[in-house]
Amino acid sequence: MTARPFDLGGKVAIVTGGNGGIGLGMAQGLGEAGAAVAIVGRNAAKSEQAIADLKSRGVKAISVSADVTDKDAIGAMVARARSELGRIDILVNNAGMSIRKPPHVLELDEWERVIDTNLTSAFLCSKAVHSAMKDAGGGKVINIGSMMSIFGASFAPAYAASKGGIVQFTRACACAWAADNIQVNAILPGWIDTDLTRRARVEVNGLHERVLARTPAARWGDISDFAGIAVFLASPASDFVTGTAIPVDGGYSIAG
Repeated sequence: MTARPFDLGGKVAIVTGGNGGIGLGMAQGLGEAGAAVAIVGRNAAKSEQAIADLKSRGVKAISVSADVTDKDAIGAMVARARSELGRIDILVNNAGMSIRKPPHVLELDEWERVIDTNLTSAFLCSKAVHSAMKDAGGGKVINIGSMMSIFGASFAPAYAASKGGIVQFTRACACAWAADNIQVNAILPGWIDTDLTRRARVEVNGLHERVLARTPAARWGDISDFAGIAVFLASPASDFVTGTAIPVDGGYSIAG
């Protein structure tokens, strides 16, 4: 391990869905630890706000508009990040969505949208950065799973399937790329206060109360709670950690 195990100076990170929520919280942590950050999102105005936030923290950052379910768009995204920032060391596969319907109501096109956005995009982005990381002598891939990687929910069949798949995809990549000095890990967020979960609290009756009752920390998570885990998994501190799935949930997953 290096003398400064959490130092990301000189490193470059791509964060998909990094213009808000958990993605932005992780981008903030990575940037403040010294990394340059490419924020990837389809909402240009939201991305510009995120870039302004990062630059106000002294972070070198660029915004890249890309559809992470499109192979060609991902290729262009990686090429631009590598051209403007010089290299690629860290990938955070954070882009995600959910359609809250039970399985007997969910339509095939809705299933495919969720799977493509949450799982297939992680495959495409990871594959696209592999050669750049290998050329750089190693890298870090951080995939964002969910409590639904562990638990089931009647209203989230596609989301749960995608996030369960993220964990197994993480393990496969960790095995495949260990020889290239690329560590691949997953984070399993609990109930975090984001735009996505605010909509869930409207759509799922009693969700807020149930989450607070089960979570030992007795609160919803904040996006800032993801800065530290992002830095750990992106830094030399985690060079011997690969294939893991780490809950960041205030104890939700261990509570009875």
